[in-house]
Amino acid sequence: MYICSRNVCYELMIDTNIFQDKTAVYYTLGCKLNFSETSTIGKILREAGVRTARKGEQADICVVNTCSVTEVADKKCRQAIHRLVKQHPGAFVVVTGCYAQLKPDTVARIEGVDVVLGAEQKKDLLQYLGNLQKHGTGEAYTSALKDIRSFAPSCSRGDRTRFFLKVQDGCDYYCSYCTIPFARGRSRNGSIASLVEQARQAAAEGGREIVLTGVNIGDFGKSTGETFFDLVKALDEVEGIERYRISSIEPNLLTDDIIDFVARSRRFMPHFHIPLQSGSDEVLKLMRRRYDSALFASKVRKIKEVMPDAFIGVDVIVGTRGETDEYFEQAYNFIKGLDVTQLHVFSYSERPGTQALKIDYVVSPEEKHRRSQRLLELSDEKTRAFYARHIGQTMPVLLERSKAGAPMHGFTPNYIRVEVPHDDALDNQMVNIRLGEFNDDGSALRGELLK
Repeated sequence: MYICSRNVCYELMIDTNIFQDKTAVYYTLGCKLNFSETSTIGKILREAGVRTARKGEQADICVVNTCSVTEVADKKCRQAIHRLVKQHPGAFVVVTGCYAQLKPDTVARIEGVDVVLGAEQKKDLLQYLGNLQKHGTGEAYTSALKDIRSFAPSCSRGDRTRFFLKVQDGCDYYCSYCTIPFARGRSRNGSIASLVEQARQAAAEGGREIVLTGVNIGDFGKSTGETFFDLVKALDEVEGIERYRISSIEPNLLTDDIIDFVARSRRFMPHFHIPLQSGSDEVLKLMRRRYDSALFASKVRKIKEVMPDAFIGVDVIVGTRGETDEYFEQAYNFIKGLDVTQLHVFSYSERPGTQALKIDYVVSPEEKHRRSQRLLELSDEKTRAFYARHIGQTMPVLLERSKAGAPMHGFTPNYIRVEVPHDDALDNQMVNIRLGEFNDDGSALRGELLK
């Protein structure tokens, strides 16, 4: 039997009848790239006859896709594995993702885990599942590789409305605080032709919106000699896809050409996510980032010049080694002066093997928390002000499926979250909505559907 996942097919050397009537649950931690890859795993299992377990139903297979961006992420991964093992006794447990790649032996020793899949072994999942029998050895089989070179395509939506298209993987930057290059390998990508074909297939399956994902997507082209700008222009020509969103892109790789193209594109949305990490130039140097605050500010100004209503999300790390009180105040004041929409705030976490451990100045956990809270409060102020400016406007919103009886949500072109009463007929529909006041928890604007 051949199993196909987008543009990759491979032959199974096992009897796939063993998968009929089996059930699976999936748990994903981390970034949009992980969600994309989990969705592809689910597609592989569905094609083999495995269905997703219903709520409250015990599953035969548990798949956990892990993150390892911080120590907290590692802890959440372990907790999720323990929880699923307890909820689904006797299930065949598969752990994959960055934590599995970086700490395969640690994961393998967790009671109940059967297989630890490395970053490039996801396509071989069915082979590792074998006959779905617990091995009983007390330690999982591990397939994590130290040298990661191939590019595994992924374009899927799972239980979501939007598709997530993996365009790139790996990173060559080796920032002083980060282990992701060790987990994901060197920068590599699919070809523009193959990615355009995946976008066309998503359109054929009813997809209306695609989010471009990767580890460092602006670095696209290392494998093929192409550029991210070339990719953006090619995808813009795909009929049937009404919206694209660019996920996190490094400021030094977000060129003026890309910004200008998005401003005049019918399909690429005025929505950017740009990692800053620190507004202090001294800390940026310690982090080994490839830009300074002046370059970052210039990118924000450029976006706002051509797209005044663009949503700009920003990643910030607080409490990294070397971030003195003075440097944090510099960073805070710089960020406060930026015309951005939302901050994604992370507390620095010590990661084994990183160069940051050689920096002497250490920020206490209490001070990290204080700094984090200040930035989160600043983020709330900026987001509410951005939302409030659009109250009363009418904008197209792509509504997403929700649980029965729960309000439906969707996003405007510039990523304002909108809430409307539940209606199954509106799933994956683009509708015009007048934006009203904030909902009860302030996470969205209430919307009024217009005929």
